[in-house]
Amino acid sequence: MLAISIPAGAQQQNTTFIGAPDPQGLGNPLSDMPVAAPASERPTPGAATPLGGPVGQGDDGPVTFTADEVEYDRERERVVATGRVEAWQGGRFLRADRFTYDRTTRIATVQGNVQVIEADGQVFYAEEAELGEGFRDGVMTEVRARLAQNARMAANGARRTEGTVNDLSRVVYSSCNLCAEDPTRPPLWQMRARMATQDRNTQRISYRDATIQIGGVPVLYTPYFSHPDPQTPRASGFLFPTLGYTRYLGAFAQTPYFWAIDDQSDLLITPTFAEKVLPNLALEYRRRFNNGELQVQGSIGYFDNDAATRLNSGTPTSEQIAGHIFSRGRFNIDENWRVGFDLNRASSESYLRTFRFEYRRVLSSQAYAEGFWGTESYARVDVRAYQGLRSTDDVRQIPYVAPNAYFDYAPRRQIGGGWLTTDIGILGLTRDVGSYSQRLATRVSWERPFYGSFGDIWTVRGQGDAAGYAAGGQELITNTGNSAANGVHANGNFRAALDWRMPWMRSAGDWGTQTIEPRVQFVTGPNMGKQIRFPNEDSLDFEFNDANLFQLNRFTGRDRLEGGTRVDAALRGSWNFVNGGRVEGLVGRSYRIAGSSQFPAGQGLDRQASDWVGRATISPVSWMEMIGRARLDGQTGQHRASEALANISFGRVGPLDNVFANAGYLYASPQPYLFPNDQGRNEVSVGGGAQYRTAGGGVWRVSASIRYDLKIERPVLIQGVAGYEDECFILEGRLMRRFAQDPVTREDYIGNTVFLVRVGFKTVGDYFFRAI
Repeated sequence: MLAISIPAGAQQQNTTFIGAPDPQGLGNPLSDMPVAAPASERPTPGAATPLGGPVGQGDDGPVTFTADEVEYDRERERVVATGRVEAWQGGRFLRADRFTYDRTTRIATVQGNVQVIEADGQVFYAEEAELGEGFRDGVMTEVRARLAQNARMAANGARRTEGTVNDLSRVVYSSCNLCAEDPTRPPLWQMRARMATQDRNTQRISYRDATIQIGGVPVLYTPYFSHPDPQTPRASGFLFPTLGYTRYLGAFAQTPYFWAIDDQSDLLITPTFAEKVLPNLALEYRRRFNNGELQVQGSIGYFDNDAATRLNSGTPTSEQIAGHIFSRGRFNIDENWRVGFDLNRASSESYLRTFRFEYRRVLSSQAYAEGFWGTESYARVDVRAYQGLRSTDDVRQIPYVAPNAYFDYAPRRQIGGGWLTTDIGILGLTRDVGSYSQRLATRVSWERPFYGSFGDIWTVRGQGDAAGYAAGGQELITNTGNSAANGVHANGNFRAALDWRMPWMRSAGDWGTQTIEPRVQFVTGPNMGKQIRFPNEDSLDFEFNDANLFQLNRFTGRDRLEGGTRVDAALRGSWNFVNGGRVEGLVGRSYRIAGSSQFPAGQGLDRQASDWVGRATISPVSWMEMIGRARLDGQTGQHRASEALANISFGRVGPLDNVFANAGYLYASPQPYLFPNDQGRNEVSVGGGAQYRTAGGGVWRVSASIRYDLKIERPVLIQGVAGYEDECFILEGRLMRRFAQDPVTREDYIGNTVFLVRVGFKTVGDYFFRAI
């Protein structure tokens, strides 16, 4: 084995030549592609000593190669290497049977089983190549290429210009795996074109007279087509259009354009052209910084906010400028502090639904800063604003939160033998019309567990709260008017508790272990009364369940403090199986010994003896899990609230790889103290699906679900998905039907029904059809 080097002027880093035979389309030109040697089998620059210069000079250094034989003809200034020729320069590696370099014309000829392995992992094969000076220009014949993302390309011949542009003739392109039983069969899809250009500057591959074939059958012809080079994660260009039809828009088309501004930022421009309305323009900008990220999505257009009325009456109304903006930013200041913001505003919920932007019941905006110091301390300060999107929302009474500051400290060492947590916060709320309030509040909690002589577990707890208020206009709050809260007031409370648990465990041998654990907690503190002198902004929504049964203050916020003396009790049992499964259940209630209730009627804690609360988890095997919670009236046993969820995965069933099903139930009693017209919820949901994997590795999936309201006796949501996906192709259909109505007009919201079809050719693009 001999080694030699060619002068640096005769090679260039970006030597890329691609192509394939079969101009008549007979057989599969992608089928006989060789397999590149793994990186571990390739020689390294240290395997041979170059002549004429050292190895490792990068792209401007000499090409070093090894061969079985090397001949140098001094009269004709020609170097000929034969037999297992292996050459490399920088990050490129080349193999061939014969390598000839003419030092007079500076033309290199490579013949026989040519392989070019690029630094980015792309592999090119050819029978023969003739390369000009610097390898920047040249031609190749019968060439194939392995590109990134499983893509393959073949062409009759290729011509390279200036080291960056490859012009190819009679091109075939696909990212599909070939049939293992018959590699000559056409792949699932392929693109054939008369000419193609791979431009490494623009990082795109463009085709002329292109035809997309599925299973060898032509389905689409286009005189020009372009897509990003598979090795390019981001490239500018038009994306596949989305076509569709809706009642409001009529026939419409979206033609998105993606602009890769630089390595850190990009912009997606999506105009919507519709039959019945003026064009709409949507923009999405993203940028990454060294210390954070920014994302801004927005749109503008003309829209009739009374579109539902127009659709039902057939009478056109005037359209106004409408739009939305969704944005977020996150930035790290140093190792302790980070800042961020969210800005979300929209002209209406109907606008978001109609143009299929992400829609929400309420939009929230905020700006914040937060700090972290190890695992002991945390601080946050923010301001917030909310926007209700429905016609029934009185935006003048929706509060602005400014400021909201919070600090907590939880030392990781024991204090007094127990664990201490402290916090302090300030909260300010203002409205355009209605009440305002400012609150300064603090809480100190301490907890110490210890074991009794019988293996029982005792826990001593203490919690102190203090809050000061300055409020006005409280009588203007809808449904909860409270003029007594106006002015400056202070509130405080202290709660002490003794908690006892006794876990009895029993071994069941091969059946696992069983546990029965009674638990009793005694809680006492001053009676807090109705606390009407204080605003209530964060403790309105309350739900009594097993999760807060043993909390010292069971209100969700700080504006209401639970007082009096009570006893909490529960019995928990569990059975843990040796296979990892388990069955567990808990039932409990609370009994107020002294003090008055501060909780709303019907929520389980308004009487001396509370409602019964419980939960159950049943998961005897890995493929089944059922979780349920319930609350029953403490006197009559009447059903007050419950929720349940069951998931079952049957695994392989016959030819199907996986079959699954799920079911759920939700019941919530009305909450008139929050919503005067609230009817509560009584819903069931059922869903399921299956998956089938083909011999070629493709996956068929289908799933469907329905949520049904038992109170109004009609569905709430119906949706289904069916599709196929493999390494190169996606075909998916989605159907979703919502039954939501405007609470004033009782008309269905626009966009309640959505049908979406997605056809994706991986590495090329996705096509969408949408109907609403």
